[in-house]
Amino acid sequence: MKLYYKPGACSLSPHIVLREAGVPFDLVKVDLVTKTLADGSDFRAINPKGQVPTLALDDGTILTEGAVIVQYIADQAPGSALLPPVGSLERYRVQEWLNHIGSELHKGMVPLFPMFREITPESYRDFAWKVLSGKLAVVDQQLSGKSHLTGDAFTVADAYLFVVLSWLPRMGLDVSPWPNLEAFVARVAARPAVQAALAAEAQG
Repeated sequence: MKLYYKPGACSLSPHIVLREAGVPFDLVKVDLVTKTLADGSDFRAINPKGQVPTLALDDGTILTEGAVIVQYIADQAPGSALLPPVGSLERYRVQEWLNHIGSELHKGMVPLFPMFREITPESYRDFAWKVLSGKLAVVDQQLSGKSHLTGDAFTVADAYLFVVLSWLPRMGLDVSPWPNLEAFVARVAARPAVQAALAAEAQG
């Protein structure tokens, strides 16, 4: 398989999951500004959406959307416990978190991204941070007494949450008001697969 990625972007989530699952893969870096690959070819010929993550399967099939990709990867390694069995309530809990992280946290951060600073009014940035802070407080509460979102096991939802939370310091935002989130980030960052993914992207 090939994972098309941009260092530090949301594609880091399936990158981590691939390493956690022990599934063989290649990394292909994408320039999201020009929508090109290292050889100068048009990335949109692979994914017309022009977004990462994009996963190319061994038969050439293309999967897009991070929440879908991580579930596919986890299902290739059912013994990894990255995603509970099909039909179980536990699986729906993980999917519930994937949806929440994507729609409420990830998208809620967009107005705060440095690349949009010049076009986002300060008043709206303040409003966006206030709304996001409320949602982060809820997640912090949900992590109380738990090592991961759905209990003791690390799942694909934890990989996604880790990536989204890792963006906060880069935006000059402080996660320390939420000690459970802060501890969660440190705990996940120490995982060997996460360390390997971060190192590979730093070199890429």
